[in-house]
Amino acid sequence: MLGYDWPRLHALLNDLPSALLIAAVVFDLLGTFGRWPTMRQASFWTLVFGAIGGVLAVVSGLQAEKHIAHGNAVHEVMEHHEQLALITLGIFGVLALWRIVRESKMGNGERTLALLLSLAGAGVLFATGREGGELMFDHAAGIPSDVLQNELRQRAAGHHHGAGEDTEDHDAGEHDDADAHHDADAGHAHEAAPTGDSAQ
Repeated sequence: MLGYDWPRLHALLNDLPSALLIAAVVFDLLGTFGRWPTMRQASFWTLVFGAIGGVLAVVSGLQAEKHIAHGNAVHEVMEHHEQLALITLGIFGVLALWRIVRESKMGNGERTLALLLSLAGAGVLFATGREGGELMFDHAAGIPSDVLQNELRQRAAGHHHGAGEDTEDHDAGEHDDADAHHDADAGHAHEAAPTGDSAQ
């Protein structure tokens, strides 16, 4: 699949919808409290495209779950992450459909209710992202076992930044010391050598 398996595809499809949905909420806040009609329009379109992207992210996530080797701990977090993702998609999906139908007819009360719903959706979205981060950074979900074992071996072997520089500095120091000893020896030899007058 263009070089992507389902876990990698899910990771690829996550970021943009999340950013669009958060931007939609921010634009909606600016449009409501700043009374900027252009911000409301921006909120509408980012919401619609964010919701469409959210569908792709959720579908790829459901497929990724089937292709990730995991134990009980990962499974529990994965199920919670999935539930939050579906709730997030449900909130923003309903909100997008609502605004598609009612955007030009919304009164202040209805628009405020829509804004509150979008804020709730943003809160669930943040929780969904936190669970996804836990899967990746706390449980290494999506990383094949052989790749992980190889990485652990490399980490055990260690890696020291600047090791080459330290070696070069050490070699340069040894070279300077050798030159100093050479100059000192040459000086002693010069002092010990008899002059022509003393030889006579």
